Amino acid sequence: MRQRLSDRISARLEGMLPEQRLYLKSDEGTRFVRLRPGTQAGLLVGGAVLVGWSVVVTAFFIIDGIAAGSGRDQAARAQIAYEHRLEALSGERDARATEAEQALSRFYTALDEVSEMQEALLASEQRVRELETGIEVIQRTLRRTVGERDAAREETRVALARLEDAPEAAANAQARREDAEETLNAIITALESTAQERDKALVFAEAADAEIERMEVAAALMAERNDRIFSRLEQAMETSLTPLRRVFERAGVSTDSIIDQVRQGYAGTGGPIEPLVVSTRGDASARIDRDTARANSLLDQMEEIDLHRIVAESLPLDHPVRGSYKRTSGFGPRWGRMHSGVDFAAARGTPIHATAAGTVTHAGWQSGYGKLIKIRHPFGFETRYAHLNRIRVAEGQRVSRGERIGDMGTTGRSTGVHLHYEIRRGGTALDPATFISAGRDVF
Repeated sequence: MRQRLSDRISARLEGMLPEQRLYLKSDEGTRFVRLRPGTQAGLLVGGAVLVGWSVVVTAFFIIDGIAAGSGRDQAARAQIAYEHRLEALSGERDARATEAEQALSRFYTALDEVSEMQEALLASEQRVRELETGIEVIQRTLRRTVGERDAAREETRVALARLEDAPEAAANAQARREDAEETLNAIITALESTAQERDKALVFAEAADAEIERMEVAAALMAERNDRIFSRLEQAMETSLTPLRRVFERAGVSTDSIIDQVRQGYAGTGGPIEPLVVSTRGDASARIDRDTARANSLLDQMEEIDLHRIVAESLPLDHPVRGSYKRTSGFGPRWGRMHSGVDFAAARGTPIHATAAGTVTHAGWQSGYGKLIKIRHPFGFETRYAHLNRIRVAEGQRVSRGERIGDMGTTGRSTGVHLHYEIRRGGTALDPATFISAGRDVF
């Protein structure tokens, strides 16, 4: 049975691939090589397998290149979009701060005008009280004078009755009566003048009340506008602060102690706004205190944003490799040992950049790491760049974020061209991937 099957296969191959002879002619004679159907089939199958393997490998390389290019494009677009959003938020914050300062200036000017009006009103009220006191004194004097006049008239009548025959006494009585009438006329004139002044003071007081009511309405409108401005400013502050807080959360760094250190050496200017104390008839003073508290809160948030940005610029959040690269190994256990960093593979000589500003503490050979650069950063952070082909910095040198410090290589204990990148704090290794991921929201 097996022989028949073999014969059939051989017959089929001979029909499709007949036996071929390859003649080789030389000076010694002519030779030939016989290519049997089985040999030809083996050559064809081997060639097809080789061609298929080449196509598959080429496809893998093409797909890998396309995926890497697409990821870089997406990262670049995300970075550009975040930068635009951060610039817009910063511009809106500055505009809202300017509007708040202008609104506070206008509000304080209005309060000054109200204070002046109140002073004028108090002066007019004092004048009215003085006039009323004068009127009461005049009225008491008038009543006493009228009583004296009546008594004088009675005495005059009695005296006239008794002294009808005494011309000299009558003349004296007539003189006293004329003096009393003159005094009464003077008192009446003074009362009329005082009444006119009182009426003018009342008119001025009514006008002052109307002006104060108008100023209170304007102050209420301004307060409402200030509320809207403060609300937009508070929203803008929260929008600016949230991404920075998210950066530290994603990096796994507690910023309380770091912020305290930055605040101790913070060179910002300004300070809290002291509340104004004015005399008003409503709750304007309470309103001013609320606005002052909100303004101080905004200033505190602006200071917190500045402190967070200072810390973010000091942390190693940038990427050490720019351009085309491939991440070949992550942070964590590997082959029974702890891998304390991440590996990035690229071509030999690929530029390596500092991920944050700092001071170079080591620039040379170290066992296992090969050519190694160590950079000390603020707040106890340290970054390491190992297996370099070339070192471009020296110990003690200050470097900036993004500055080229070396070239990628394969020195030390390495299986290929790559960068071994570590982040440490207080000697403890941290996962660089979280810092790089968080840095995409900042840089």
